[in-house]
Amino acid sequence: MTQANLKLALGPLLFFWPREKVMTFYRAAIEWPLDTLYLGEVVCGRRQQLRSRDWVALAQELAGSGKEIVLSCQALIEGESDLKRLKVLVDNGELAIEANDLGAAKLARDHGLPFIAGPHLNIYNGETLAVLARLGARRWVAPLEMSRDMLAGILAAAPAPECEVFAWGRLPLALSARCFTARHFNLKKDSCEFRCMEHPDGLTLKTREGSDFLTINGIETMSGATQSLLPHLADMRASGVGRARISPQAEHCEEIVRTFAAVAAGQTGSDLSACAKGGLVDGYWRGQAGIVKLGETQNASA
Repeated sequence: MTQANLKLALGPLLFFWPREKVMTFYRAAIEWPLDTLYLGEVVCGRRQQLRSRDWVALAQELAGSGKEIVLSCQALIEGESDLKRLKVLVDNGELAIEANDLGAAKLARDHGLPFIAGPHLNIYNGETLAVLARLGARRWVAPLEMSRDMLAGILAAAPAPECEVFAWGRLPLALSARCFTARHFNLKKDSCEFRCMEHPDGLTLKTREGSDFLTINGIETMSGATQSLLPHLADMRASGVGRARISPQAEHCEEIVRTFAAVAAGQTGSDLSACAKGGLVDGYWRGQAGIVKLGETQNASA
């Protein structure tokens, strides 16, 4: 297969935006050169500008475009209310879901619904991938820390569902029961005042020296920099990757998508460094620390 066969996916929105901005964003994104759009709340169940039924309705509206529409499930299920929201997504009856929790994978199997194994399932070997494939996974998203060599080894070992790789965006590294954004503003999680909405690309955490280090996004910790695998698209395809994921951000998203589409088609793409928050990194893909900048080499003494 050639590099041009690499498909593009717009991952789920990880930040908290006002309802109207979300609706406007996706109704524009459906016209971009994408093969797949993921819709849904992955991070925090308190973010209910759009409730589960609203996400399902939007997904059904966009499904008429001919693109693949997937409903993404919350990654950290903490209580009955989270489970009810998950069941609404699974009960949609036709659209595939992205399972970011094993409970979501079980519900999808029980409903006979196809699912994508999301990055939060942490699939690090072929044996785990085979189990999820038997449960009904038709695609899987590789863990963010997985290197090209490790991934290539898994894909070469045995036939497996299609693989998707997180190719652009601030890396969603970890989730916690504690809300870091609320804590930053001296608020309790249950009375957070929805401060996340004031930071449409997350709140940057700096080192004492003033360098961008991490990003806090409610209960989620993200990278301070933006991962870009744009220079590695041909390498991804050669490794057996079928789809590259672009994570939504508040600005420049259309330019990013069109640049990825051009490069995936073998054309020359524009420089996206001005579109990145916190600079560009690609360390994980190259088997180094994730914070290593695009094209640089990790300091051996670090």
